[in-house]
Parts: sequence; structure tokens; C-alpha cells
Amino acid sequence: MKSGYLIMFIGLCLIGYASWGIIQSNVKTGQTLVEAKKVIAASHSDSLKDKFSPKQGDTVGLLKIPAIESELAIVEGTDPEELEKGVGHYKGSYFPDQNGQIVLSGHRDTVFKQLGKLKLGDELQVEISYGEYSYKIVDTKIVDADDTSIITLQNEKEELILTTCYPFGYIGNAPQRYIIYAEKQI
Repeated sequence: MKSGYLIMFIGLCLIGYASWGIIQSNVKTGQTLVEAKKVIAASHSDSLKDKFSPKQGDTVGLLKIPAIESELAIVEGTDPEELEKGVGHYKGSYFPDQNGQIVLSGHRDTVFKQLGKLKLGDELQVEISYGEYSYKIVDTKIVDADDTSIITLQNEKEELILTTCYPFGYIGNAPQRYIIYAEKQI
């Protein structure tokens, strides 16, 4: 009988711990979203494009996904600390209007939990201090977790790539990555 209570207690502790983590993540992403909107509102000038060089952890803009009614803060960097705050911009990848590969990553169980609902042709919008940019989803792919071939950092044409762990409902370290490719709309 005591072992049954012990198992229930451990289960409740694990549920509580997981719930606390989700609540903390939601609070952090909410705070960063407010900060991103302030950054955008404070400066909307094309002259900032040449000087745009954010530091690790800086809030740099917004990712809007109309099809799932989502508005997410973009943070410079993809370390765990940055991904707790929102969508991470892969350091070394490009930003909008720099004619290269823009790579944004996020957790499948927080900011990108509805990413699997998107379809080809759906719009993705990126707003940063020097402008607003629109992209159309043209392809999706599932790759192994250790496949880094999608991050080419090419600078021949502008493309937006979203990455997250896959499968979406997987518990633990997911074995794959879900990739969305989007082209800039003129």
C-alpha cells in the first residue's frame, strides 16, 4: 500500500515540475514578446539596416504566423537560455533583406507547438527595427536530429527557415527535426 502512495507522490511531483516549467516558459515568452513590440515601436527606420548587429540574447523582432494566429518574439541566439524567451535566430545566419538564409528555431512544446498545422502557401511575417517582411511557405521536410545540412548559411537568395524538434508529441529528446522553407514575397 505504501508503495502505491509513493508512486502517486512521485507522479504528482513530476507533473508539478513539468507544469512549473511550462508556466515559467510562458511567462518568459510573454515578457519577451512585450519587449519585442517595444523594440519595433521605438525604431522603424530603413537606415538601421546597415547598423543592425544584435548581441547574443537581444530581442530583435517579431515572427507573425497568421494561419495559426501566432505572434512570437525573436531573440538572437539558439542556446537554451534564448529559446526559453522565444524563437531563436541562429547566430551567423542572415536577417531579412540581407539576401541570405535566415534560420529561426523554437521548441515544439512552447513557441512552435502549432507549427505542424501550417500548409504550403501559408504566410510568415518577420518584423524587425528596419522593416516588415513577408515569406510564403514553399516546402517542409523532416530530417534526423543530427542532420545539419539544412543550415547552409548561403547568401545567394533570401529564404526563411524554421526548425523545431519532431515528432511534436514526443516526450524527451526528439529524434528528428521539422523544417519549414519559405521564400520572400515581393
